[in-house]
Amino acid sequence: MRNNDLEAASALFANLMKQTPARLNVGRTGTRPLTHEMLKLRLDHAEAVDAVYGTVPAAFLEKFGLFAVETQYRDKDHYLKRPDSGRVLTPEAEEAIVLGCVMKPQVQIVVSDGLSAKAVEDNLDDILPALTDSLEANGLAAGTPFFVTGGRVGCMDDIGRLLQPETLVLLIGERPGLVTASSMSAYMCFRPQPGRKDSDRMVISNIHRGGTPPVEAGAHIGTLLRKMIEQQVSGVKLIV
Repeated sequence: MRNNDLEAASALFANLMKQTPARLNVGRTGTRPLTHEMLKLRLDHAEAVDAVYGTVPAAFLEKFGLFAVETQYRDKDHYLKRPDSGRVLTPEAEEAIVLGCVMKPQVQIVVSDGLSAKAVEDNLDDILPALTDSLEANGLAAGTPFFVTGGRVGCMDDIGRLLQPETLVLLIGERPGLVTASSMSAYMCFRPQPGRKDSDRMVISNIHRGGTPPVEAGAHIGTLLRKMIEQQVSGVKLIV
Protein backbone atom coordinates (compact mmCIF):
# COMPACT_ATOMS: atom_id res chain seq x y z
CA MET A 1 0.00 0.00 0.00
CA ARG A 2 1.35 3.45 -0.87
CA ASN A 3 2.12 6.03 1.83
CA ASN A 4 -0.77 8.24 0.74
CA ASP A 5 -3.15 5.30 0.99
CA LEU A 6 -1.83 4.43 4.47
CA GLU A 7 -2.30 8.00 5.66
CA ALA A 8 -5.85 8.11 4.28
CA ALA A 9 -6.70 4.78 5.90
CA SER A 10 -5.23 5.94 9.24
CA ALA A 11 -7.24 9.17 9.10
CA LEU A 12 -10.43 7.27 8.29
CA PHE A 13 -9.87 4.83 11.14
CA ALA A 14 -9.10 7.68 13.58
CA ASN A 15 -12.37 9.34 12.57
CA LEU A 16 -14.30 6.09 13.08
CA MET A 17 -12.85 5.75 16.59
CA LYS A 18 -14.22 9.19 17.46
CA GLN A 19 -17.73 7.98 16.62
CA THR A 20 -17.84 5.05 19.05
CA PRO A 21 -16.73 4.19 22.58
CA ALA A 22 -16.11 0.58 21.42
CA ARG A 23 -12.70 -0.92 22.07
CA LEU A 24 -10.90 -0.57 18.74
CA ASN A 25 -7.20 -0.71 17.91
CA VAL A 26 -6.29 -1.47 21.55
CA GLY A 27 -3.12 -3.31 20.59
CA ARG A 28 -1.49 -6.29 22.27
CA THR A 29 1.86 -7.64 23.33
CA GLY A 30 2.40 -11.17 22.14
CA THR A 31 -0.85 -13.04 22.70
CA ARG A 32 -2.20 -10.87 25.52
CA PRO A 33 -3.73 -7.37 25.71
CA LEU A 34 -1.61 -4.46 26.85
CA THR A 35 -1.51 -4.10 30.63
CA HIS A 36 -3.33 -0.76 30.74
CA GLU A 37 -6.08 -2.12 28.47
CA MET A 38 -6.50 -5.21 30.67
CA LEU A 39 -6.72 -3.02 33.79
CA LYS A 40 -9.33 -0.79 32.11
CA LEU A 41 -11.33 -3.88 31.11
CA ARG A 42 -11.27 -5.20 34.68
CA LEU A 43 -12.30 -1.80 36.05
CA ASP A 44 -15.25 -1.57 33.65
CA HIS A 45 -16.30 -5.12 34.53
CA ALA A 46 -16.17 -4.29 38.25
CA GLU A 47 -18.36 -1.21 37.68
CA ALA A 48 -20.88 -3.36 35.81
CA VAL A 49 -21.05 -5.87 38.68
CA ASP A 50 -21.42 -3.06 41.22
CA ALA A 51 -24.26 -1.57 39.16
CA VAL A 52 -26.18 -4.86 39.15
CA TYR A 53 -25.74 -5.57 42.87
CA GLY A 54 -25.97 -1.93 43.99
CA THR A 55 -28.94 -0.28 45.67
CA VAL A 56 -30.47 3.16 45.28
CA PRO A 57 -30.14 5.04 48.60
CA ALA A 58 -33.39 5.92 50.36
CA ALA A 59 -32.22 9.54 50.72
CA PHE A 60 -31.88 9.78 46.93
CA LEU A 61 -35.48 8.63 46.41
CA GLU A 62 -36.75 11.04 49.08
CA LYS A 63 -35.23 13.91 47.10
CA PHE A 64 -37.75 13.15 44.34
CA GLY A 65 -40.64 12.34 46.67
CA LEU A 66 -40.66 8.68 45.62
CA PHE A 67 -41.88 6.02 48.03
CA ALA A 68 -40.45 2.52 47.49
CA VAL A 69 -42.12 -0.86 47.03
CA GLU A 70 -40.74 -4.26 46.06
CA THR A 71 -41.43 -7.02 43.61
CA GLN A 72 -41.15 -10.68 44.62
CA TYR A 73 -37.47 -10.66 43.58
CA ARG A 74 -36.26 -11.67 47.12
CA ASP A 75 -32.56 -10.84 46.51
CA LYS A 76 -30.30 -10.05 43.56
CA ASP A 77 -29.10 -13.62 43.06
CA HIS A 78 -32.68 -14.87 42.85
CA TYR A 79 -33.61 -11.87 40.69
CA LEU A 80 -30.93 -12.80 38.14
CA LYS A 81 -31.93 -16.46 38.02
CA ARG A 82 -35.71 -15.86 38.02
CA PRO A 83 -36.62 -12.78 35.93
CA ASP A 84 -40.31 -13.62 36.42
CA SER A 85 -39.98 -12.77 40.13
CA GLY A 86 -39.35 -9.15 39.15
CA ARG A 87 -42.62 -8.90 37.23
CA VAL A 88 -44.94 -9.46 40.20
CA LEU A 89 -45.44 -7.13 43.17
CA THR A 90 -45.51 -8.31 46.77
CA PRO A 91 -48.83 -8.09 48.66
CA GLU A 92 -47.28 -5.30 50.77
CA ALA A 93 -46.38 -3.39 47.61
CA GLU A 94 -49.89 -3.77 46.23
CA GLU A 95 -51.36 -2.35 49.44
CA ALA A 96 -48.92 0.60 49.52
CA ILE A 97 -49.61 1.47 45.89
CA VAL A 98 -53.39 1.35 46.25
CA LEU A 99 -53.29 3.45 49.43
CA GLY A 100 -50.65 5.93 48.25
CA CYS A 101 -51.43 6.58 44.58
CA VAL A 102 -54.03 8.39 42.53
CA MET A 103 -56.23 5.81 40.76
CA LYS A 104 -56.71 5.85 36.97
CA PRO A 105 -54.17 8.61 36.24
CA GLN A 106 -53.57 9.86 32.73
CA VAL A 107 -49.83 9.10 33.10
CA GLN A 108 -48.27 6.86 35.76
CA ILE A 109 -44.51 7.35 36.27
CA VAL A 110 -42.58 4.44 37.81
CA VAL A 111 -38.83 4.26 38.46
CA SER A 112 -36.98 0.97 39.03
CA ASP A 113 -33.38 -0.09 39.60
CA GLY A 114 -33.75 -3.05 37.24
CA LEU A 115 -30.25 -4.25 36.36
CA SER A 116 -28.43 -1.01 37.23
CA ALA A 117 -28.98 1.06 40.37
CA LYS A 118 -26.22 3.34 39.08
CA ALA A 119 -28.35 4.23 36.05
CA VAL A 120 -31.05 5.61 38.36
CA GLU A 121 -28.57 7.65 40.39
CA ASP A 122 -26.79 9.01 37.30
CA ASN A 123 -29.83 9.94 35.19
CA LEU A 124 -32.86 10.70 37.36
CA ASP A 125 -31.73 14.26 38.19
CA ASP A 126 -31.98 15.12 34.50
CA ILE A 127 -34.68 12.89 33.06
CA LEU A 128 -37.41 13.25 35.68
CA PRO A 129 -37.68 17.08 35.61
CA ALA A 130 -37.53 17.01 31.80
CA LEU A 131 -40.29 14.40 31.73
CA THR A 132 -42.44 16.44 34.13
CA ASP A 133 -42.03 19.54 31.95
CA SER A 134 -42.79 17.48 28.84
CA LEU A 135 -46.05 16.19 30.31
CA GLU A 136 -47.12 19.73 31.16
CA ALA A 137 -46.24 20.98 27.67
CA ASN A 138 -48.35 18.18 26.16
CA GLY A 139 -51.29 18.85 28.45
CA LEU A 140 -50.95 15.56 30.34
CA ALA A 141 -51.50 14.98 34.07
CA ALA A 142 -49.35 12.56 36.06
CA GLY A 143 -50.42 10.38 38.97
CA THR A 144 -48.30 9.56 42.02
CA PRO A 145 -44.77 8.48 41.03
CA PHE A 146 -43.01 5.76 43.02
CA PHE A 147 -39.96 3.46 42.97
CA VAL A 148 -39.92 -0.32 42.50
CA THR A 149 -36.99 -2.32 43.87
CA GLY A 150 -36.19 -5.45 41.87
CA GLY A 151 -38.41 -4.53 38.93
CA ARG A 152 -38.49 -6.05 35.47
CA VAL A 153 -40.24 -4.50 32.47
CA GLY A 154 -43.19 -6.84 32.97
CA CYS A 155 -44.01 -5.25 36.35
CA MET A 156 -45.73 -2.55 34.29
CA ASP A 157 -48.63 -4.97 33.75
CA ASP A 158 -49.03 -5.73 37.46
CA ILE A 159 -49.00 -2.01 38.29
CA GLY A 160 -51.48 -1.38 35.48
CA ARG A 161 -53.80 -4.00 36.93
CA LEU A 162 -53.87 -2.08 40.22
CA LEU A 163 -53.95 1.57 39.14
CA GLN A 164 -55.52 1.30 35.66
CA PRO A 165 -53.61 4.26 34.17
CA GLU A 166 -54.20 5.43 30.61
CA THR A 167 -50.45 5.29 30.06
CA LEU A 168 -47.47 4.14 32.11
CA VAL A 169 -43.80 5.04 31.71
CA LEU A 170 -41.17 2.90 33.45
CA LEU A 171 -37.68 4.40 33.87
CA ILE A 172 -35.48 1.36 34.53
CA GLY A 173 -31.75 0.59 34.71
CA GLU A 174 -30.44 -1.38 31.76
CA ARG A 175 -28.14 -4.38 31.82
CA PRO A 176 -24.66 -2.77 32.18
CA GLY A 177 -21.96 -3.38 29.61
CA LEU A 178 -18.26 -2.66 29.41
CA VAL A 179 -18.84 0.78 27.85
CA THR A 180 -21.16 2.14 30.52
CA ALA A 181 -22.98 0.95 33.64
CA SER A 182 -25.22 4.04 33.66
CA SER A 183 -27.62 3.24 30.83
CA MET A 184 -31.37 3.58 31.43
CA SER A 185 -34.42 2.71 29.34
CA ALA A 186 -37.87 4.30 29.29
CA TYR A 187 -40.63 1.77 28.54
CA MET A 188 -44.11 3.07 27.76
CA CYS A 189 -47.47 1.34 27.34
CA PHE A 190 -51.06 2.36 26.72
CA ARG A 191 -53.37 0.83 29.36
CA PRO A 192 -50.87 -1.76 30.69
CA GLN A 193 -52.45 -4.90 32.08
CA PRO A 194 -51.62 -8.61 32.40
CA GLY A 195 -51.37 -10.21 28.99
CA ARG A 196 -49.68 -7.30 27.26
CA LYS A 197 -46.93 -8.33 24.81
CA ASP A 198 -43.54 -6.73 24.19
CA SER A 199 -44.90 -5.45 20.87
CA ASP A 200 -47.49 -3.43 22.83
CA ARG A 201 -44.75 -1.36 24.46
CA MET A 202 -42.55 1.50 23.27
CA VAL A 203 -38.98 2.00 24.46
CA ILE A 204 -36.31 4.67 24.39
CA SER A 205 -33.07 2.88 25.29
CA ASN A 206 -29.42 3.75 25.83
CA ILE A 207 -30.26 6.82 27.94
CA HIS A 208 -27.08 8.17 29.51
CA ARG A 209 -24.72 11.10 29.01
CA GLY A 210 -22.74 9.26 26.30
CA GLY A 211 -25.86 7.98 24.50
CA THR A 212 -29.33 9.49 24.31
CA PRO A 213 -29.05 12.50 26.66
CA PRO A 214 -31.49 12.06 29.60
CA VAL A 215 -32.91 15.57 29.15
CA GLU A 216 -33.73 14.87 25.49
CA ALA A 217 -35.28 11.51 26.36
CA GLY A 218 -37.47 13.07 29.05
CA ALA A 219 -38.62 15.77 26.65
CA HIS A 220 -39.53 13.21 23.96
CA ILE A 221 -41.48 10.86 26.24
CA GLY A 222 -44.30 13.35 26.76
CA THR A 223 -44.87 13.59 23.01
CA LEU A 224 -45.06 9.80 22.65
CA LEU A 225 -47.47 9.46 25.57
CA ARG A 226 -49.77 12.14 24.08
CA LYS A 227 -49.83 10.24 20.77
CA MET A 228 -50.65 6.99 22.58
CA ILE A 229 -53.66 8.60 24.23
CA GLU A 230 -54.78 10.26 20.99
CA GLN A 231 -54.53 6.99 19.02
CA GLN A 232 -55.53 4.70 21.94
CA VAL A 233 -52.64 2.30 21.15
CA SER A 234 -48.94 1.81 21.83
CA GLY A 235 -46.13 -0.35 20.50
CA VAL A 236 -45.96 -1.37 16.85
CA LYS A 237 -49.49 -0.07 16.16
CA LEU A 238 -48.64 3.52 17.12
CA ILE A 239 -48.11 5.97 14.25
CA VAL A 240 -45.34 8.37 15.30
